[in-house]
Amino acid sequence: MDYAKPCMDEHPSKVKRDERISREEIRKLYDLPLMDLVYRAASVHREHWDPNNIQMGYLISIKTGACPEDCSYCTQSSRYETGLKYEPLMQVQDVMKQAEAAKATGANRVCMGAAWREIKDGPQFDAVIEMVKGVKGMGLEACVTLGMLKEHQAAKLKEAGLDYYNHNLDTSPENYCNVISTRTYQDRLDTLENVRKAGIQVCSGGILGMGESREDRVGLLHQLANLPEPPQSVPVNKLMRMPGTPLADAAPIDDVEFVRTIAVARIIMPKARVRISAGRVEMSEAMQALCFMAGANSMFAGEKLLTAENPGDAKDMAMLASFGMKAEVANISDEH
Repeated sequence: MDYAKPCMDEHPSKVKRDERISREEIRKLYDLPLMDLVYRAASVHREHWDPNNIQMGYLISIKTGACPEDCSYCTQSSRYETGLKYEPLMQVQDVMKQAEAAKATGANRVCMGAAWREIKDGPQFDAVIEMVKGVKGMGLEACVTLGMLKEHQAAKLKEAGLDYYNHNLDTSPENYCNVISTRTYQDRLDTLENVRKAGIQVCSGGILGMGESREDRVGLLHQLANLPEPPQSVPVNKLMRMPGTPLADAAPIDDVEFVRTIAVARIIMPKARVRISAGRVEMSEAMQALCFMAGANSMFAGEKLLTAENPGDAKDMAMLASFGMKAEVANISDEH
């Protein structure tokens, strides 16, 4: 891949629609003095959310590795030598055991991720449907990320009780081809449209630290905020630089720039869950506190996020306690 070229051939929307917010407005938010930006974001956050409650999610890799895509950040791509061991789709009962353990540690949301380009109809999809039903039966929010999704598949997942479908845009349309070549930006937007049509809540965000410019971060948030409906959940990932991937040697994103992105996301998508996702193991507790102050109100618990390290439950609960914050109690009827 050429990591310098703009993706001029990308057309991120087939239908022109009115903008809720322009790139210029998002740019101006990024350019605010940090104290003013965080204060504004914290004020918006308090209008819509309890600032001392954090939703704890738990991510289970239900099928690991051997993915045909070429996402430059991912150890699960079959195109890179990362030393990752392939693991086929888990048995439903094994997923339920992990979900029970997650609930016991305080998580009220379970996300199940499979390294597929797209989910195919058949026994494996049927198994995922049973996993969703099982998680819902525990009184937990259920989320899956299975790659590209067709309309009828989204309808089946909705019928099973799925709350959220995760499908990240990753970066701006202009930078996208520098990260992935095996599916288009429009492919991602089409999957999100199928999710919306089925009445499933959208979880979509991106990854920071992939060599993108601030303008690319502006472009990512511009795309998310101007979807036909803004996502109900916006995960913000800090790139975990994984050996063997093309982005293994990418320069890490500046901590303050990460906090700025959280704050801008909160201001322009006030009703969304803004989730600090991958990369917390490389963040100080002070930086995470700034993220919560700037409007983040969810994070992933556990020792692993798919194939990446995560701080672990004991450390997270101790951190929240030191902040005077608490893990949110499950409320699966909450439509935020």
